[in-house]
Amino acid sequence: MGLTHKEETAGGLVSKFTLSACAAAVAEIVTFPLDLTKTRLQIQGEAASGVTVPYRGMVRTAVGIVREEGALKLWQGVTPAIYRHIVYSGGRMLAYEQLRESVLGRSDDNSFPLWKAVIGGMLAGALGQFLASPTDLVKVQMQMEGRRRLEGKPPRVHGVYHAFMKIFSEGGIRGLWAGWVPNVQRAALVNLGDLTTYDTVKHFLLRNTSLQDNSLCHGLASTCSGLVAATMGTPADVIKTRIMNQPRDVNGSGRLYKSSIDCLVQSIRGEGFTSLYKGFLPTWMRMAPWSMTFWLTFEQIRKAVGVSSF
Repeated sequence: MGLTHKEETAGGLVSKFTLSACAAAVAEIVTFPLDLTKTRLQIQGEAASGVTVPYRGMVRTAVGIVREEGALKLWQGVTPAIYRHIVYSGGRMLAYEQLRESVLGRSDDNSFPLWKAVIGGMLAGALGQFLASPTDLVKVQMQMEGRRRLEGKPPRVHGVYHAFMKIFSEGGIRGLWAGWVPNVQRAALVNLGDLTTYDTVKHFLLRNTSLQDNSLCHGLASTCSGLVAATMGTPADVIKTRIMNQPRDVNGSGRLYKSSIDCLVQSIRGEGFTSLYKGFLPTWMRMAPWSMTFWLTFEQIRKAVGVSSF
């Protein structure tokens, strides 16, 4: 029998953190090539960089990476991505459950009102992403290394450890959190779409249909959550990627953008509003299977180890 919330101990919290981190790692490895493709698309045609790279589209970008750099480069940056999700997904899931069960609280009928789910999802996502932001910074820079080499530019980083140390030496602790503002904004919006939608849709289906708490119910809820998360999070993701990838001066300040607002304004002025949705298709195509892989794995692992359903 799973632990009730009142019976939950510190060991139970650690267990839930670990379960969500394991599920996230599996989902990240499976869908990472789409994340790499999305990142490359978000940088292509960047007006502020002055580099005129044709916007090739999702399929041509992915095929181009394989032809020009090799198939294994589709997983370049997967190590810091896994590190990120261990911290991010473990943190956001644990925070959301604590907010839902203890801080915000369920209603008398044991339901969790939508407005509370929205607050809980955004807060949990923001907290998890703030903690994981340095690993996201390393991931973005590593994902762009293959492109830099093809353009004849010297490599910036040679691995995860080197990337962390280089960023730290150039900008100190503060440098590791470069781009954290749009990153946290994105995470709050993505979790508003992912966590909030999944929790709301799942329990709506359980209360109002004949569906049981099984893989079919989890799959339907995760499909909805992936689409909403991609739609809400892509603009902030584009801004985050560009700020994290921009070159920096000796003081660690960005050379292309002063802030996330400046990046937003320059992107719209130079490329139009649609630039904020560059990479949307691979983002959605990644988030849909990522969300489904994560939630199905997460729910099954919880069931297997005797932890109550999410």
